[in-house]
Amino acid sequence: MSRIMAIDYGIKRTGLAVTDPLRLIATALETIPTHVLLDFLKKYFVQQDVGAVVVGLPSRLDGSDTHASPHVRGFIRKMRATFPEKPIYEYDERFTSVMARQTVLSAGLGRKDRRDKDRIDRVAATILLQSFLESPAAAPLLAGR
Repeated sequence: MSRIMAIDYGIKRTGLAVTDPLRLIATALETIPTHVLLDFLKKYFVQQDVGAVVVGLPSRLDGSDTHASPHVRGFIRKMRATFPEKPIYEYDERFTSVMARQTVLSAGLGRKDRRDKDRIDRVAATILLQSFLESPAAAPLLAGR
């Protein structure tokens, strides 16, 4: 079975996470400078069987767009044009960054490690993917396991 990838898109950096081949567990992959993200994905998709992509869509508590929402939507359009064969799911990422910071804090890491934004982006992507896997939106992707 192919993997599912989550993308926590940022203007400067983007956190990535993937599932195992059985689509049971989300694992942090990398944090990539956003300007090279599409090139990284092209290479990664050749090396790994990724069947679907989940992109975190930021929104405010009331559901309205944030300043980053238009950037994410633009990226999603590029993804769909570049990888038309891959299903791309938009998923609410409203609390993933806050949860990632709390997770890193509760892990007992030192101050320097807690300030590592790359680590927080990877953890946020992992939380996004695990949350998606547990949601009804993922049911069609998980039906064949």
